[in-house]
Amino acid sequence: MSRRVVIAPDSFKGTCAASRAARAIAEGWTSVEPDADVVLRPMADGGEGTLEAFASAYPEARRVPVRVTGPAGWPVDAAWLLLPPDDDAPSGTGVVELASTSGIELLGGALRGRDASTLGFGQAVRAALDHGVSRVILGIGSSASTDGGIGLLTALDARFTDRHGVSVPPGAAGLDELDRVDLTRLRALPERGGTVLGDVTNPLTGPRGAATVFGPQKGLDASEVARADAGLARLARLLDADPDAPGAGAAGGTGFALLAWGAGLVGGAAEVAALTGLEGAIAGADVVITGEGSYDAQSADGKTPSFVVQRAREAGARIVIIAGRVADDAAAAGIETLSLTEIAGSAEAAMADPLRWLSEAGRRAARAEQG
Repeated sequence: MSRRVVIAPDSFKGTCAASRAARAIAEGWTSVEPDADVVLRPMADGGEGTLEAFASAYPEARRVPVRVTGPAGWPVDAAWLLLPPDDDAPSGTGVVELASTSGIELLGGALRGRDASTLGFGQAVRAALDHGVSRVILGIGSSASTDGGIGLLTALDARFTDRHGVSVPPGAAGLDELDRVDLTRLRALPERGGTVLGDVTNPLTGPRGAATVFGPQKGLDASEVARADAGLARLARLLDADPDAPGAGAAGGTGFALLAWGAGLVGGAAEVAALTGLEGAIAGADVVITGEGSYDAQSADGKTPSFVVQRAREAGARIVIIAGRVADDAAAAGIETLSLTEIAGSAEAAMADPLRWLSEAGRRAARAEQG
């Protein structure tokens, strides 16, 4: 009987999407064991790679191209994913990813903390609604902005104005001037609702809020963080949602805007796993391989690889983690690790040709299986 190998990595952020990483690892494994029953289930938690994870799990899904306004205001060519109809969504499900429409990677390192916007994400959501989908699944990780989701809701026909009735500017800057919100023309959720995939549980405001915790990563200095936090508090008084709800602060407050729209927030990794059939794939597996760009103690405590590891343990499978870098504090009983940095000889070499070294890691994992 052929060995069953499930390959379920997260993305190697900035270098390789989860789906490409999974294929490269599989190529390495099958070069050693051609008869292995290899199942690919690339993972995501709502951030970069979410669309690819669904596309890999649903071969019949269709990409629908869309041109949107990127986080800095220039056009971005993106796509949303149309999943086939089923009993829960008779007109299909639209999967939309913030990372590819309003994500921080689209800025190319030129952060725009004050004026980056979620408008493009909202335009892609609107395109899915215009198509007539029965429900939407929205991945909101990897955002570039701290605009409280006002760009998103503006694209869905909400209006955010200052005290003179003039539309506020995009981004966190617009929150400074926000005085009034008009939701009378806001597009409704599709008939089967919306599910939001998030990777954090932070509230909207305060010491654990969107601006304080994540604003510096997006280019806000200390004074701008304070202004953005005050602006988000102002938004919280104008929209009917709980700013303290877990995940309200996700994606610079986009989680809060989506709660106000009526969508439900869930843990991204668990939901992606459920929707792509990860647990069914792992049941009866002999080997489970996961990984990400940098594997450390934080990865082992709540991030996507830890979710996969837990399911693999429950199935009694051999567990292998392949990562660009494996930190000294990441050691755990019963888990084998392979570092692309060590295999390639340096981090620079690993990042220059990640697919080559992922394939080599897959080969090494398979050879170790054979003893």
